[in-house]
Amino acid sequence: MVQRAVRILDVLASNKEIRITMLSELLDISLVTLRRDLDHLEKRGIICRTHGNVTLDGADITGKRLALNYSIKQRIAKAAAELIEHNEIVMIGSGSCCALFAEELVMSQKNVTIITNSVFLANFICKIPGVKIILLGGYFQPELQVLAGSMTIKSADDLYTDKFFIGADGFIPNLAFTGGDHLCVETAHGLVKRAKKIFVLTEAAKFQRRGAFSLVKIDNIAGVFTDEKIPKDAEAALIKSNVKLYKVPATEEKMIWRHFSELPPIMYKEKEE
Repeated sequence: MVQRAVRILDVLASNKEIRITMLSELLDISLVTLRRDLDHLEKRGIICRTHGNVTLDGADITGKRLALNYSIKQRIAKAAAELIEHNEIVMIGSGSCCALFAEELVMSQKNVTIITNSVFLANFICKIPGVKIILLGGYFQPELQVLAGSMTIKSADDLYTDKFFIGADGFIPNLAFTGGDHLCVETAHGLVKRAKKIFVLTEAAKFQRRGAFSLVKIDNIAGVFTDEKIPKDAEAALIKSNVKLYKVPATEEKMIWRHFSELPPIMYKEKEE
């Protein structure tokens, strides 16, 4: 199921919408198996289906982002999960990498308790057997599916954890990771005070962008989980600041077009061996 999900999301990330029958032919899997996989992805808020088509449109923002570079994010999540001990209490922020990381923790059966302000994350993992979640309160932002603001920070006053894992929207070399939403950034500033060590989970593509607000200074970060395509200047800046860097493989992919009779061509990612 995991590998099929990666292939399905690769296609949807490159095409706005596709017929389910065409997707079945493109990926060479039966309609019965494909529909079962799509049921699973739809329940998790990642895809939407309408009138025989499947699309990312209509899914939650985090769900849409999760589909982009899905396989890389999954490897980042697995690598970060290895850092966690049994019975540990871990705080996790919002974002697609963070949601996959939380899923890995629960699936690892380490009896981990997760503290989060992400409603998307909570819904994403809530049906997995053995899940233990503390959901912080606060102002609900429906588009981002997060709880944020002063009430969220206040609700964490009596909590403390060794590790806080957060995502990022961008990066400024020698300065900080950045975010795009001021209320989420403000909330993160308050929550980092409740943790001993801060870790960032983000694919290398984010290092090419800059968010509008400073999320967390490099000097305050214990480690960064990303992939091997991280820019050299960003890697040098992190190492200079004594940030431990964890790099996962980045699968090389090339874009090809598949043509079907009487239908527009479909863009497809073909993985190189």
